[in-house]
Amino acid sequence: MTEAARPPAVNPRHVVDVKVLEMLVCPLTKTRLTLSADRTELISVAAHLAFPIRDGVPMLSLDEAREIDPEDMGQHRE
Repeated sequence: MTEAARPPAVNPRHVVDVKVLEMLVCPLTKTRLTLSADRTELISVAAHLAFPIRDGVPMLSLDEAREIDPEDMGQHRE
């Protein structure tokens, strides 16, 4: 694999533990959150919100969340 094709190294301190993710809930609806496919956001299907994960820390503030178009929610359902 060439240097350009190699994915960037991820600092292990910036990876959220899966067991921690299972305990987190949406601050608005108190429903379960799901991890996005690219592992950069926690998705609240009920609230149609995506909460970013920065340096391994979930930002569960409504001010930090972005709205997800209801048409795009299908890819986030379990």
